[in-house]
Amino acid sequence: MSTDNPLLGNAQLPAFSKIRASDVGPAIDAILNDYQAGVDALLASDAPRDFEHVMLESERLDQRLARAWAPVSHLHAVADTAELRAAHDAALEKITDFESALGQNRELFAAVQAVAEAPGFGARARSERAAVEHALRDFRLSGVALEEPARSRFREIASELARQTTAFANAVLDAGEAWHEHIEDERDLAGIPESGRAVLREYARERELSGWLVTLKQPSVQAVLTYADDRGLRERVYWAYQTRASDQGPDAGRFDNSARMEKILALRFDAARLLGFANAAEESLATKMAGTADEVLAFLRDLAARAKPVAQRELEELREFARTRLGLQTLEAWDIAYASEKLRRARYDLDEERLKAYFPLPAVLNGLFAVAGKLYGITVEPARERIDVWHSDVRYCEVRDAGGQVIAGVYLDLYARTGKRGGAWMDVCRARFRDGGRTQFPVAFLTCNFAPPAGGHPSLLTHDDVQTLFHEFGHGLHHLLTRIELPSIGGIDGVEWDAVEMPSQFMENFCWNRQVLDLFAKHWSSGERLPGELFEAMLAARHFQAGMFLVRQLEFALFDFLLHLEYDPTHGARVMETLEAVRREVAVLHPPAWQRFPHAFTHVFAGGYAAGYYSYLWAEVLSADAFAAFEEQAGEGGDVVDPATGARFRDEVLGVGASRPALESFMAFRGRAPQPDALLRSYGLEV
Repeated sequence: MSTDNPLLGNAQLPAFSKIRASDVGPAIDAILNDYQAGVDALLASDAPRDFEHVMLESERLDQRLARAWAPVSHLHAVADTAELRAAHDAALEKITDFESALGQNRELFAAVQAVAEAPGFGARARSERAAVEHALRDFRLSGVALEEPARSRFREIASELARQTTAFANAVLDAGEAWHEHIEDERDLAGIPESGRAVLREYARERELSGWLVTLKQPSVQAVLTYADDRGLRERVYWAYQTRASDQGPDAGRFDNSARMEKILALRFDAARLLGFANAAEESLATKMAGTADEVLAFLRDLAARAKPVAQRELEELREFARTRLGLQTLEAWDIAYASEKLRRARYDLDEERLKAYFPLPAVLNGLFAVAGKLYGITVEPARERIDVWHSDVRYCEVRDAGGQVIAGVYLDLYARTGKRGGAWMDVCRARFRDGGRTQFPVAFLTCNFAPPAGGHPSLLTHDDVQTLFHEFGHGLHHLLTRIELPSIGGIDGVEWDAVEMPSQFMENFCWNRQVLDLFAKHWSSGERLPGELFEAMLAARHFQAGMFLVRQLEFALFDFLLHLEYDPTHGARVMETLEAVRREVAVLHPPAWQRFPHAFTHVFAGGYAAGYYSYLWAEVLSADAFAAFEEQAGEGGDVVDPATGARFRDEVLGVGASRPALESFMAFRGRAPQPDALLRSYGLEV
């Protein structure tokens, strides 16, 4: 094997331009072989059973694998090719099998247990005790106590789940790439503003076509469904987008995820039962703040009871407006965004297209970094030397402390393009890890799918886009500002899944503050600050259709949780039946029978949110209450970007990772248990 394989180096940052699909298999094989040899040495009869030799060596072995796998996994998501996909999938299967066997290694479990039982363990640092406790819990959740044949069956399930979830995500990506509509008569784009047309023109240019190309990339879908006067075009885009990877739509059956969903849910159920849980939902709660399924359901249904009447009134208002002002006698699913935008503009005189001109991406980024800098005493700026990246649009920034020392880094990949998964996310490139005299500083991937620069102007964001960017950078700050030097419990790793959204949702609140907006909300060409009347219109419209938005989130959360809670192998997954039952309970909007939203629900079927999508709302209680501390400090007319409060938030929440339970971290910052009032106020609902 070549010694210059870029995945086998120990550099601080990956050499993305040098990574080839052919490097993946040899690198992973070599690393897994070394990993196994390291475990064997760790378990030798004469090897010490103390924290340094067991836990630190385990972290060291795991980090070598992570340093190679993180860039491969990321490239698979943002620069997919057939060759890379094949190499990724083959390597993933090997890694999954290896980690399943590792999780069931009773000798290693006993070694960790010995660390926990050693004299003086209780006097060790809180982070070290937490790392051991998390490791023991994860062993149990990996089936370390199982006997044959359950032991082997559990490993088979893990391997098959990895294959199925990867195939699910691939199908969604492929289905989205497969559909497009070429438009050559600009009259067919009536209603779509110039910024939206420029994006569609750019999509056509990429394929060497004249005119415009409507695709299923998010900027295209948003432009058409929100603005296109052509109702037929809106319907076709909605139909194609909402039937991706299903048995319906323009590619019916070609990328169908139906069987994969059935298989994924069956495998999760079987794994949970093998571990002694009643179902996959109960198993998921073993690593969350919520204690029981009843607690989750009560939380969601209480919100639904408050939100549904509001949502129903909002929908009736929209229907009446659509009938009397837009001539739409029936309000179809593909009319909702279009009619809502017309109503918002009529009611609040808020022109989203005019507003976008004040949110050029470069300025928003600078403002975001300025907020983070003032809150946490850091600077975020482009790297001073050239950094190897995977696409010319990607930027790398260094995070420096108050003394100018580099403490972290972040890759920014912000534009939609072919071969890149939709959505927005933050992921780990490198974790903070102190190994002897060397410290590996944390590095994050921050990925969005905004409209690229077009028509001679920079990328212009909607206010929703601005909140998305702040949200994902909130995740990034959680990772980048950790002070925990054990990767398994540092940053976002190990944090309860229903609390991990707290720092990200917390950051969104700053997007509504005038002082913060004045840092970056300036017209892209004139430099004019966001006019007062536009800001007031934004505030007035903040809770526009908040009830409809909230019940939609509740629909997603209840559907996901009940799907895993009520799974019965006798009747199978019952995906669409469960969704319909949830809609009858909480929804006010009922889409066409052919809509297949679950088939592209990657959060649940290909991500980490299985039986945990409720986490967004659960964590929003924490984030809204945390931001209220900044508002209380600011008082009337004060500055919510308060360095002292920010320092406490960094010390008590961002910096401690999973070294203690999330509830303890929240209470250390807030001085009390979380209260739901701030969440309800953030949606404009009565407390």
